[in-house]
Amino acid sequence: MTVLSPSSPRLARRAAAALGLAAVIAVPAAAQGYAYGRAMNNDLSQCAAGKGPAVHITVTGLKSASGNLFVRAYPATKADWLVSKRYVMRVDARPQAGSMTVCVPLPAEGAFAIAVQHDANGNRKTDISTDGAGMSNNPGIKKILGIVPQAPSVDKARFTAGPGVTRMTIRMQYL
Repeated sequence: MTVLSPSSPRLARRAAAALGLAAVIAVPAAAQGYAYGRAMNNDLSQCAAGKGPAVHITVTGLKSASGNLFVRAYPATKADWLVSKRYVMRVDARPQAGSMTVCVPLPAEGAFAIAVQHDANGNRKTDISTDGAGMSNNPGIKKILGIVPQAPSVDKARFTAGPGVTRMTIRMQYL
């Protein structure tokens, strides 16, 4: 028979399992994986003092107040970056010409990358000739053959979010 001390990790796992909490106790939050495809409207209170993890973003260079603004936070991995529905949070907002502020709550501390899309005509599709885009760290968006934009790698957009509110400015680019 094995005797377990009250401070034993094995005892803690057994107790958690008995309560149906094994996944929460046995695996650190960052290793649990993320729920993908979550969305919400812009709620600046999520970036208030004492909140987090979250990203307080000042979006600059918006050409107009028309259409939609989508701000997506992705885990900073090649497998997730800019893949449909692989974001951990999408914040939808009404754009404001010039600049505006958006708050993106994050599921945990760690490495993320942000992509901002200004759907200028509001059709919820990417229209290369009218829509704008921006990313964390403001890497340039290159053109292939002078026409089709090529997104920067996740390594160029990667940043680390801490337990509180991370602040950044993202500059919109229009082709």
